[in-house]
Amino acid sequence: MLVNIAIDGPSGAGKSSLARAAASELGLIYVDTGAIYRTVGLASRRAGLPLGAHDEVVALLPELNIEMAYDAEGKQRMYLNGEDVSDAIREPEISMYASDVSAFPEVRAFLMQMQRDMAARGGVIMDGRDIGTVVLPDAPLKVFLTASERARAERRCLELRQKGSDCTVEEVLRDMRIRDENDSGRAVAPLKMADDAVLLDTSELDFEQSLAALKQLIKEKFGL
Repeated sequence: MLVNIAIDGPSGAGKSSLARAAASELGLIYVDTGAIYRTVGLASRRAGLPLGAHDEVVALLPELNIEMAYDAEGKQRMYLNGEDVSDAIREPEISMYASDVSAFPEVRAFLMQMQRDMAARGGVIMDGRDIGTVVLPDAPLKVFLTASERARAERRCLELRQKGSDCTVEEVLRDMRIRDENDSGRAVAPLKMADDAVLLDTSELDFEQSLAALKQLIKEKFGL
């Protein structure tokens, strides 16, 4: 059985930080698919395209060379046409562009094979919004990671402040609600919990408790 783990959930649920930590401790490869869509969103923003510019974004795709690599510390780095954009894609504004372009079927098809190729050999923890339902529907373990809106907004705002952003919890909460609505309501690969996924709600858990809960699920499934 391939050790492939699909983690889905809404914005700010802690998918990336928990999946990255679990992968590091268990010797697995972490794949942040949201970063891939953020890279397309960044390209769209840099091209001066407004949100919802479907035809223009589709026309932009052939010009994009998107690559993923890992640095000496094992952190995932994203490259757009040879430029390391790992920090640029984390700007708050890019979240909306990522959500926007991810609703386009052509963008999802453009990136689908890249994601599946990463999981083909196994040993992967992949997080996103449609991993268990669309990208890796046969993953032996699927986890839907969530938390209350307030908890997610507070965590995301703290993360942004640590990176120098002057945000407020209310601002983050407002943007998060918009993105959640977009991700859940899109016609193609909407955010939803797979029928065979395990629900992990971390509203009342700190990071270490959340990580322990995730690792326990992995242990029970794969014996790691």
